[in-house]
Amino acid sequence: MLTIGILGLQGAVAEHMKQIQGAGLNAVVIKKAEQLKEIAGLIIPGGESTAIKKLMDQYGFIEPIKQFSEEKKPIFGTCAGMVLVAKQLSDSEDAHLNLMDISVKRNAFGRQRDSFEIPLDVKGLPEPFPAVFIRAPYAEKAGSDVEVLASLNDKIVAARQNHILVSAFHPELTNDGRFIELFIEMVRDANKNPIS
Repeated sequence: MLTIGILGLQGAVAEHMKQIQGAGLNAVVIKKAEQLKEIAGLIIPGGESTAIKKLMDQYGFIEPIKQFSEEKKPIFGTCAGMVLVAKQLSDSEDAHLNLMDISVKRNAFGRQRDSFEIPLDVKGLPEPFPAVFIRAPYAEKAGSDVEVLASLNDKIVAARQNHILVSAFHPELTNDGRFIELFIEMVRDANKNPIS
């Protein structure tokens, strides 16, 4: 059975675990970089991107996650995770993991009190997805090989580039498992066709 890891430094870890286990896969909390060798896909959950980056530095995660990505193992960044994988941040010179060709604006939809849920059209899903936005970012620009999966007010809020998936919203905070299934399919496909 495939195992998906959730980076357990901060954020909505338990909710992601519940969704993955509900889909019939193993889920583990990743607290040490060496655990990355044991998983087929990695979720970088929401939280506070600056705090997560500091903890990633402190616990030696930056280079191991970049190596994980170089091996074309799927990575899913939600909310702060979307900020962390971006190659460019609109309000900072210091991007974090530099994995996905998007330029991200942090807290772009406002503060915690501006949180909202909206039915969102997502490419590949026949019915709208109940997207929960909490201090959410969005991508202002995306490279030519980035597939935009969802936009809100002309701002990119979900996208995929090869083995990396991002969402500005929190799919783990809903009872709708369809978005996590997109990532699970990426993990299954990567394991059918491993990079040698």
